[in-house]
Amino acid sequence: MNRENTIGKLAKIAIIDDDPDVRLALESLLQENGFEPLPMQGSRDFFALGDHPDVDLALIDLRLNGESGLTLAIHIREHLDLPIVMLTGVGDEVDKIVGLEAGADDYLMKPFNPRELLARIRAVLRRYGKGQSNGGRSVPADHDTIRFGDKLLDRTRRELFDHTGAEIPLTNGEYRLLEVFLSKPDEIIPREELLEQLGSDLSHYVDRTIDVLILRLRRKIESVPSKPVHLQTRRGLGYIFVRDPQGALRNSGT
Repeated sequence: MNRENTIGKLAKIAIIDDDPDVRLALESLLQENGFEPLPMQGSRDFFALGDHPDVDLALIDLRLNGESGLTLAIHIREHLDLPIVMLTGVGDEVDKIVGLEAGADDYLMKPFNPRELLARIRAVLRRYGKGQSNGGRSVPADHDTIRFGDKLLDRTRRELFDHTGAEIPLTNGEYRLLEVFLSKPDEIIPREELLEQLGSDLSHYVDRTIDVLILRLRRKIESVPSKPVHLQTRRGLGYIFVRDPQGALRNSGT
């Protein structure tokens, strides 16, 4: 299934990274998820595309061999209206600040979660008006899907779509939480059980782990997050996920 952007072709992502293994991994990831990857070793390859490169987003390693990815990002920002996502293996907060100040639209540290990288790339593309069109968007019949309300979860591709067919980007933790709830719809699930099922997916949250994910997921799936109709709290008991709120109302006789 090909994913198209608003002008009817696959979004082209320039991968500028001097590590051949990383380039290959990113190329495979993007290709498998409906993008057209353009792997490059450094800025020279990018400049070879010409003054007006046919590229929708640049994915740049901050520390390229013999040069700075930061310099390339600054050049792109000064001369092109092109989205930039920066990658680095260095966990220095200063690098992140410098990268963002240089004009990067987003920043991710290696090693990164593939789903999170894809979600960020799609979010940046949408901000530039280069996101996927929702016209004619369909999910193959052989995919494992679950519908709740006006949303559709494609478990084969691990993607969530709204009623127009536009994707709602989820982090890995948000996706896993939604998957757990949809495996037990209309059942109260205690907080301890959620933690047990999600396991290491929540290791990067340091406080009130479930509450953080619940809040973030509600913002993405609820029309009014403060008054959720799907992901509801049962005080003192846990949480319940209502797949069909209208059906629940009919069954209650209201």
